[in-house]
Amino acid sequence: MPPFPSEHGDSLRRWVSERVEAFEWRRIDDPEARQAAVAVTLLPDEAGRGCFLLTRRGSGLRRHRGQWALPGGRLDEGETREEAALRELDEEVGLSLQPQSILGRLDDFATRSGWVIAPIVVWCEDYVDLVADPGEVAAMYRIPLEDIERPDLPILTDIPESDRPVLSVPIRGGRVHAPTAAFIYQFLEVALRGNDTRVADYEQPVFAWR
Repeated sequence: MPPFPSEHGDSLRRWVSERVEAFEWRRIDDPEARQAAVAVTLLPDEAGRGCFLLTRRGSGLRRHRGQWALPGGRLDEGETREEAALRELDEEVGLSLQPQSILGRLDDFATRSGWVIAPIVVWCEDYVDLVADPGEVAAMYRIPLEDIERPDLPILTDIPESDRPVLSVPIRGGRVHAPTAAFIYQFLEVALRGNDTRVADYEQPVFAWR
């Protein structure tokens, strides 16, 4: 049995909220970097299990097509990271949530391609049918939290191009790599296990550097 409530509901929300609120997340201040935000979204599946939302990026996108991703994107002018995460969630998968759905933040992550991404943890109370934007999202998945509560995470792989290991997590028979894997793993460690685990020093696979 996982240490956290596996069913979606008040007990899981309190569990995650307490741990995320107590976490001292780290901001990356880089005036040269482009700013983005992603939504680490907790929502139920049809069986009422606690899940998070994961997508496959559309095949027609210019960059990172077909890759695993959390809903998110660049900040619009004058927009906060929290506002951007909620807007992108609505635009990409048709899930409209209010600011009070935000439970907290995890650490900023700087990518090799020049972005600083802020992960925002958000809560969806009820089961909602999702509608993907076909231009951005090829597929959507509700991943049960129990699926990432496993002792072999994260998977670390050395590569000749870097002195830092690439971080990845296995999901649905595939492999999710950093930065998305970094957000998932830190969420597992902080929000579900209550550990102050940092992920900023993990590497991305070379194909994601561009």
